[in-house]
Amino acid sequence: MAAKPVFKKILFFPISKIIIGMLVCIGAAFLATLLGKTITNGLDISEEYKRILTGVLVALFVLISYTLLFKLYERREISELKFHFYKNSAIGFLTGMILQSLVIFIIYINGGFEIIRINPLSYILPGLGISVTSAVFEEILFRGILFRILEEKLGSIIALIISACTFGLIHMANPNSSVYSVIAIALQAGVLLGSSYMYGRSLWLPIFLHFAWNFMEVGIFGAVISGNVIDKSLLTSKFSGPVLLTGGEFGPENSIQATLFCMVAAAIFLYLSKKQNKIIQPYWFRKRPGLKNLTVSI
Repeated sequence: MAAKPVFKKILFFPISKIIIGMLVCIGAAFLATLLGKTITNGLDISEEYKRILTGVLVALFVLISYTLLFKLYERREISELKFHFYKNSAIGFLTGMILQSLVIFIIYINGGFEIIRINPLSYILPGLGISVTSAVFEEILFRGILFRILEEKLGSIIALIISACTFGLIHMANPNSSVYSVIAIALQAGVLLGSSYMYGRSLWLPIFLHFAWNFMEVGIFGAVISGNVIDKSLLTSKFSGPVLLTGGEFGPENSIQATLFCMVAAAIFLYLSKKQNKIIQPYWFRKRPGLKNLTVSI
């Protein structure tokens, strides 16, 4: 009789939930990639369209698998994919677009950004495909699973620190990465995307922020993205100047202004989250008598 409660405790332990959630979503992405390649191989379309179709399929599979898994696992409505889609997607997209444009603008006014030519609109397709897939996949894993589950027990701030550091560390595997680039990604994307989720309490905000940042960087401005070079973009551009401003071979997110701009945006999201009572305290504070049990208001 005692085995069942022990099993349930293990099954619903935060680390178990994180591991199961990530395995299911990574597995869904892998299956979608295989299915996408199988389907598109029989289609008489360009490689760019094949990659976009496969990327969209991956994004859909991950979203569906996340929704079904945690609806059954946690027996709840998946509110983080339900609330205020249009509002959060608009805030996220505009934030990502403006931040990336500001980063490039700093490079431009310092003479380090030159447009060689403007390409046909179809040249945005590779960047579009990559941006959709990475935004959905990474936000589901790192904000929807890792941050959200850690936050339930450890509170918003500790969960934000752990998820941001983890997000930075996984980029160590990218080409031309360095200790500085890992720290930059953790401070920029990790903290910014986590704090944007805290504010919106919706995954659509960090998903669209992530998408717009990546798409502007690689699909529009033609920059290197996290050490990866994409052959086609709307603008064929030349970057030059100090690595501190251009980000060097890792890309503009490795620049000092990217870190500063993103940290300012993150600070705004954190301030608004605190003002609207959306920051959750660790469970050991919530259990102490005389302390207010901080709840999340949507």
